[in-house]
Amino acid sequence: MAEAQQDVLATITGPADLRGLDDDALGALATEIRELLISSVASNGGHLGPNLGVVELGIAIHRVFDSPRDRVVWDTGHQAYVHKMLTGRAGQFGELRREGGLSGYPSRAESEHDWVENSHASTSLSYADGMAKANHLLGKEDHVVAVIGDGALTGGMAWEALNNIAADKDRRLVVIVNDNGRSYTPTVGGLANRLTEIRTNPRYEPALGAIKDRLNRSRRVGPAAYEALHAIKKGVKDALAPQGMFEDLGLKYIGPVDGHDRPAVERALAAAKKFGGPVLVHVLTTKGQGYDIAVANENDQMHQANPFDVQTGEATNVAPAGWTSVFRDEIVRIADERPDVVAITAAMLYPVGLDAFADKFPDRVFDVGIAEQHAVTSAAGLAMGGLHPVVAVYATFINRAFDQVLLDVALHECGVTFVLDRAGVTGEDGASHNGMWDMSLMQMVPGLHLASPRDGQQLRELLREAVDIDDAPSVIRFSKGAVCDDLPAIQRVGTYDVLSRDEEQDVLVIAVGAFGHLGVEAGELIRAAGNGVTVVDPRWVKPIDPALVRLAAEFTQVVTIEDNGRHGGVGSAYTQAVRDAGILTPIQVHGIEQEFLDHAKRDVILGRLGLTPRAVADETIAALARNTATA
Repeated sequence: MAEAQQDVLATITGPADLRGLDDDALGALATEIRELLISSVASNGGHLGPNLGVVELGIAIHRVFDSPRDRVVWDTGHQAYVHKMLTGRAGQFGELRREGGLSGYPSRAESEHDWVENSHASTSLSYADGMAKANHLLGKEDHVVAVIGDGALTGGMAWEALNNIAADKDRRLVVIVNDNGRSYTPTVGGLANRLTEIRTNPRYEPALGAIKDRLNRSRRVGPAAYEALHAIKKGVKDALAPQGMFEDLGLKYIGPVDGHDRPAVERALAAAKKFGGPVLVHVLTTKGQGYDIAVANENDQMHQANPFDVQTGEATNVAPAGWTSVFRDEIVRIADERPDVVAITAAMLYPVGLDAFADKFPDRVFDVGIAEQHAVTSAAGLAMGGLHPVVAVYATFINRAFDQVLLDVALHECGVTFVLDRAGVTGEDGASHNGMWDMSLMQMVPGLHLASPRDGQQLRELLREAVDIDDAPSVIRFSKGAVCDDLPAIQRVGTYDVLSRDEEQDVLVIAVGAFGHLGVEAGELIRAAGNGVTVVDPRWVKPIDPALVRLAAEFTQVVTIEDNGRHGGVGSAYTQAVRDAGILTPIQVHGIEQEFLDHAKRDVILGRLGLTPRAVADETIAALARNTATA
């Protein structure tokens, strides 16, 4: 059987190859896809649970619709591994998320079947709305299919799109709600509760069976199948189905459909395709389906897994203590001392380290779903109400709520602390997940305080300093992965720390955050070339300590190093402050180039960007030589 299964997947060069397969071959294909998913993610890490749940759904989509002519958009793209296999990329999964290999998200560079490099949730429906409008205006009869997880429906942007999609009855647009009850963790909110009712209602299984029986008696799909679904759906509408909230918008609704019953999914999709206007198909799936270890994982059903042992599901390497774990411990200690401290996250309770806080103080943690804008403005309201909210999200996602940080928090001088996890280069998850924009964006916010700790001890200190600020927003940002070894200062001057110092004052190195060690090591190399070096960590990079600005006048060359975009970041702001002070010392700004970075290990990307001790030292030594030559 295993050999036969391997033969099935080997024959799939594109979606057209699926349409000639019989039920036995399709069943074998589904089994083989799951085996490849498990083995690939076990070796390379990646998103396992979401993809195991959409195997039959992915096969059905590509049998009913004609990709790439019919455009399929996945929201979010971490559930698109099956789509990649069915569009001819199964043989490349050995290099999943490795440099030069397959991306963990849809990639326009990889395939004509990937329309959107979508890894920020709740956007697929807006993309699909625009694509369907374009098809209509250009006279095309192609379909657009948007696959959106129920967790992504907690994002307001998804409902803005649904409101517009429902307004035009002529667009050939199919919305598939992949309802597995979870984003990272169980989906939260009123919508989630409504959808959960249908899963837990004891009358659901008989109703679903009736739907299957009715469809099985109809040899034809299209109008007959649609009417069969529609008639049964109306019979259980008030007691079971959540279609009312969608139909009230003017959307036709089909479902619920068992997402692991491929023939049933195909019939529902064929009916939706035949309808000729916007249709929502509600598909029920189980995250981790086919791998009991994933299904049984209560935290996140192996949503995103590090390399693991297939037999046990246990990680093959125990990761060292990370930045997130330091924050997890310290925020609980602070909450013990400060009953006014509350926490907010956007569907990432475990990934950002608020789980321990939630366990101890469940009434003081608010998971708002994938709704960063709401999270930030709600935090402003909490602050106005006399509390001190801590908003913990990935650095890449604070971009989505910049307007709220600026005008809802800062304008109103609200004491809100933002904790930005996975800041800077994150690596394997690719361009959209690198948290390389936050310090540039936050520089523009009046009154905001921004800190970047260099090690675990500084994270603890700076977090406590941040929650003491009650009249302005404060930001603490830190990297992904292992926390740096503590790097003691030899002196604190104002708000900045001196990490090393020579009597000769040739080069001032300003090393931001986790690049403290990089700065010290680069300083040693510059020193070995015969130059006097002082290395400092600013700790608070906004506002800039005036003493640190004045310090530039005492040196021949200044070097700044940050894990953030070069434009508009710390080095840029420091340079402007130095020039405004009338100081003309040359300044080199080292950071991330403003480009979208391909996925690779973090250290590989940093090497490529010249963010290594050797590269920084060599450029500094060359600059000193040029300065001497032109003096």
